[in-house]
Amino acid sequence: MSRPIMIACLQTRARPTFETALEEALPLARNAVDEGAQMIFLPEYCSGLATDGSTVTPPTAVEADHSFLKAMQGFAAEHGIWVNLGSIAVAGSDGRIINRGLMLDPHGQINGRYDKIHMFDVTLSADEVYRESATVSAGNCAVIHDTALARIGHTICYDLRFAQLYRSLAQAGAEILCCPAAFTALTGAAHWHVLTRARAIETTRFVVSAGMVGPVPGGGETYGHSLIVDPWGRVLADGGRDPGVILAEIDLDLVAETQSRVPSLRNDAPFAAPRALRPGAGSAGTTH
Repeated sequence: MSRPIMIACLQTRARPTFETALEEALPLARNAVDEGAQMIFLPEYCSGLATDGSTVTPPTAVEADHSFLKAMQGFAAEHGIWVNLGSIAVAGSDGRIINRGLMLDPHGQINGRYDKIHMFDVTLSADEVYRESATVSAGNCAVIHDTALARIGHTICYDLRFAQLYRSLAQAGAEILCCPAAFTALTGAAHWHVLTRARAIETTRFVVSAGMVGPVPGGGETYGHSLIVDPWGRVLADGGRDPGVILAEIDLDLVAETQSRVPSLRNDAPFAAPRALRPGAGSAGTTH
C-alpha cells in the first residue's frame, strides 16, 4: 500500500507590492496545477518583500483585508487544491508585522496559521546586517496543519537552524515539514542544502522548502534552490537559481518505513545538563 501525493514548490522572486507578487506567483501556480500538483507550497514573504537597510519592509495588511491572501484563497477554491502560503506579512497590534504562514484548503478556507518563531537577527558582515525583530513580532507556538492529504509541520526560514523545533513537530505526528524561505545568497550557498537534508534525516520526515530567488528590492539577494527532500535525506527536486516550479510525487508510507529503520525519534534518553569543567579536569565516567 502507498500514499502518493504530487506536490509542487513555487520558486518566486521578491516583489515590492501585493499586485506584483501575484503577477509572479499565479502563473507558476497555474503551471503547477497543469502538471498535476495536489498541494502547492510558496516561499516566505510570497506576498511581497523589500528591505530598508538592516530591516525587512514587506507590503503589509491586516489579514481580513489582505489582497494577496484573498487572491490565493480564490485560486485554491477555483482549482480545488491545497495551498501552503509559506508566509505573508500581516499587520500586528504593536506596530510591527507578523511573519505568518497559512494553509488554505481546496475551498479556499484557512486551515491553519503559523507565526514565525525565530527572528533573523544576524551580522553576516560589516555590510550585511539583518534585524528582523526590529519590524517583526515573533510567534511562540509550533503548528501542525491537519489536511486531508498529510499532517504538515510549518516552519519558516531561520527556523531551519533550530533542530529541536523540527524534532518536536515530527514527534507530534507531522509527516511533512515545510520550511518556506528567503535565505540570503551568502548563507544559502554555505548552509541551505546541508541544513535541509539534516532536518529530514534527523526527523525521518519529508522536508519541503519553497525558496525565494534573486535580488530583493532595496538590497540583498535570496538563494532560491527550493528543495523537496525525502526521509532518507535524498533530494528529489531542486529549483536551482531561476524562477519556476519544481514537482515530486512523494509516498507518505516512506515516513513509517524510514522511521522503522532508524527509530531515533523513539530513542531519546535522559541526560544531565552540561556543565563547564575546570581547566585540566577530566570528564567523570569517561572511558577511552
